[in-house]
Amino acid sequence: MGADEVILKPAGAPRRLRRWLHWLFALPLLFAVASVLQVAVLRIVDPPLSAMMVWRYAEAWGEGDWSFRVRHEWRDLARIAPSLPISMVAAEDQRFPLHHGFDLQAIEQARDHNARGGRLRGASTISQQVAKNLFLWQGRSWLRKGLEAWYTVLIEALWSKQRIIEVYANIVEFGDGIYGAQAAARQLWGKDAARLTAAESARLAAVLPSPRRYDARQPGPYVQRRAAWIQRQTRQLGGPGYLAAP
Repeated sequence: MGADEVILKPAGAPRRLRRWLHWLFALPLLFAVASVLQVAVLRIVDPPLSAMMVWRYAEAWGEGDWSFRVRHEWRDLARIAPSLPISMVAAEDQRFPLHHGFDLQAIEQARDHNARGGRLRGASTISQQVAKNLFLWQGRSWLRKGLEAWYTVLIEALWSKQRIIEVYANIVEFGDGIYGAQAAARQLWGKDAARLTAAESARLAAVLPSPRRYDARQPGPYVQRRAAWIQRQTRQLGGPGYLAAP
């Protein structure tokens, strides 16, 4: 080899590495922008289905139940009996109008309760439930919890409380494959969601968060007791006016 010859080194690998690093750092930003746009659009556009509905389809089809169909029909909040949203708030998140997505008081109480042993108690707010049911998958992991927190922040920042409870009332599961107030009212009582009584609303709220275990149409002793408690709580909160916009 002559003295004037130059040894050329391959430059492809460093260039590919730089491209991969570029995308690695860009992906979180792209996800953040996409998720903000996603939540902003759903502030005014009614979601046709939720992630949990998709997971329910996958679960049924994975078990060979190809005839399974989700029952869901959107109803605006004004067309849902006022007794249902306040019943859900009384059952699951009584500080819903007051917090900003995370109820620190409930979290502390749940932590103290769980530290004493016994049945574990959660402290998820309705905003967190919307984030999980609408956008995420089933299961427990730090990644899912982190995404749930991120979406909860976006929902609280971009939606009104009325929009949050409206979406929740339309995507929450009230029975196996029965999602939302309208489908529940039709399937369980053969009526429109606007005609739900206070007792029926309390029974729907009472089956949460185990709608496949409990039956709102033919309630057992537990659902009956819980529904009666929910009705007392709704009265103590001041009824549907508790959720009125300030």
